Amino acid sequence: MIQHRQMKLGAFLMTDGHHVAAWRHPKVRPDASVSLDHFLNLAKRAEAAKFDALFLADSNGVRERGLQALSHNSRAASFEPLTLLSALATVTQRIGLVATASTSFNEPFHVARKFASLDLISGGRAGWNVVTSSSDSEALNFNLDKHYAHADRYARAREFVAVTTGLWNTWEDDAFLRDQDSGLFFDPQKHHVLDHRGRYFKVRGPLNVPRSPQGHPVIVQAGSSAAGIDLAAETAEAVFTAQQTLADAQAFYADLKGRAETYGRDPDHIKIMPGVFPVVGRTEAEAQEKFEDLQSRIHPVVGLALLSSTLGGFDLTGYPLDGPLPELPETNGPKSRQKLLIDLARRENLTIRKLYLKIAGARGHWQLVGTAEQIADRLEERFRNDGADGFNVMAPFLPDGLEDFIALVIPELRRRGLFRTEYEGRTLRENLGLPFPAHRARTAAPLQAAE
Repeated sequence: MIQHRQMKLGAFLMTDGHHVAAWRHPKVRPDASVSLDHFLNLAKRAEAAKFDALFLADSNGVRERGLQALSHNSRAASFEPLTLLSALATVTQRIGLVATASTSFNEPFHVARKFASLDLISGGRAGWNVVTSSSDSEALNFNLDKHYAHADRYARAREFVAVTTGLWNTWEDDAFLRDQDSGLFFDPQKHHVLDHRGRYFKVRGPLNVPRSPQGHPVIVQAGSSAAGIDLAAETAEAVFTAQQTLADAQAFYADLKGRAETYGRDPDHIKIMPGVFPVVGRTEAEAQEKFEDLQSRIHPVVGLALLSSTLGGFDLTGYPLDGPLPELPETNGPKSRQKLLIDLARRENLTIRKLYLKIAGARGHWQLVGTAEQIADRLEERFRNDGADGFNVMAPFLPDGLEDFIALVIPELRRRGLFRTEYEGRTLRENLGLPFPAHRARTAAPLQAAE
């Protein structure tokens, strides 16, 4: 029986929703960012709908653009994602659990140990979203006066991923015998010491967590700059990205898949899943009314602060809101997102105010407002024309925005044969259609038993 290609779908859970004013919506609980019950409910609903994964973003600091703007923003404080996903693992069985962890402000051993633990706790459903971070506000919490230079961040990230995956290969899949009769707990020939010595890290190992049913966590990557694309082509198994047009999506898709081949990889072993911000209504007018209601709740200082941050941390408070976006120097922060927003402003002749209104929901990701059929049409077009392997769904407000997508769009995608009705397996790899990673046995001597 021929297996038709189907979309992969992630549920990107941004606390109370992705719209910057989501927390002010009357159907949103204002304490959603720190409500475990809120997230437990979302996880159960996403799994019942057969989403591939839950996706959590993270930052190691509060992105301050002035205390006034911060005091009107619900994203000033929230759960640490790995702690939260460990709790969500206990009430789910199939859905993947993907969290962001920075290579700039962590050590490889910490990341390897925590994600390997989540992978075991969940029965093989963990994923690590690799980011280099982008703001000085994070650097200031880690003994730095400013963030690392962009090129240095990605050089460090490449070595970081190599060390982390090396640590995940400490134990072969069948290393642990746990033979009570003989007294042999593990086979010492199936234990490997990394002993890495590089430019950024010196890590001996071994890792004190065994391999999981999926070998090791799925590696996700979220950078779309030239350096980010190259890192993804070499290391990633899923990619979270942002493109506004089909042509841009096709160009990114072809570039990344092509680069993967130059690294000797099968392009189908990287799933490209751009973000999509869907506002769904039973009629087009209803969808537009939902969107306009959210837009009307944006506090101006929050909108301007969001734009300043997304452009790389440039202060726009001295410029007229109804004037054009000024010429900006290249950021040391998120380069691909800065270029995307500048291109959008120039292409659509947007003022600063119109630009922050434009990105208040999707932050530069693909924004769709319409009926289930209209949204499914757009998703299908991008999916069938080599612009995506699936999508990371960014609900505008929670839980209703996710419920709308589940109740209206997913049945339409299933009617077209574009999305599953049942999970293919129990691990995140199985459901994404990714291969099991064969253990890379190390040449270092195994750990010697104590005399």
